[in-house]
Amino acid sequence: MSANTNLTSSSLKDRNAWLWGFTPQSEIWNGRLAMIGFLSVILIEVFSSQGFLHFWNLL
Repeated sequence: MSANTNLTSSSLKDRNAWLWGFTPQSEIWNGRLAMIGFLSVILIEVFSSQGFLHFWNLL
């Protein structure tokens, strides 16, 4: 159990670093931005009573 609690502040800081390329940090940021985008689409559909593509007049 003590091996799991040996997290240092530098390892936590590196996890949120903005790094380019195929790194675990970029996948974390990609997931976060995808969640924000998905939530935005859901909120647009709920509050406008239209689909996302109809809201932007694409259909």
